[in-house]
Amino acid sequence: MQSVLIDTDIAIDYLRGSREAARLIEQLWNDNMASLSILSVYELYAGMRATENDDTENFINACNIEQITMHIAKKAGDMYRLWRGKGVTITSIDCLIAATAVLKKHKIATKNKGHYPEKGLLLARF
Repeated sequence: MQSVLIDTDIAIDYLRGSREAARLIEQLWNDNMASLSILSVYELYAGMRATENDDTENFINACNIEQITMHIAKKAGDMYRLWRGKGVTITSIDCLIAATAVLKKHKIATKNKGHYPEKGLLLARF
């Protein structure tokens, strides 16, 4: 299986008990293929309930964390301009996550397919 960048929505599903998300993430952990953008770490903390701290910490620590580098930031800017030129606007965070996936050769696990115009980046399972 190809390495997978877990989008925040799937991480939240896992943390809130989704069996489908758990099956995917546990398989990725077993294969050491689970990655998480540092931006998803931010989003998880921003939306975390007070009772979810330990579970969130354990989840984050079990994933390979992808940092935002200068190369990723430049690629994200290029992708944003390309999509904007086609009439598609996406958030900066989603653009940076997509650029991370492209440059690090990840698929993205997300249910928010509209957030990512390059459908080839998406894990077919969701």
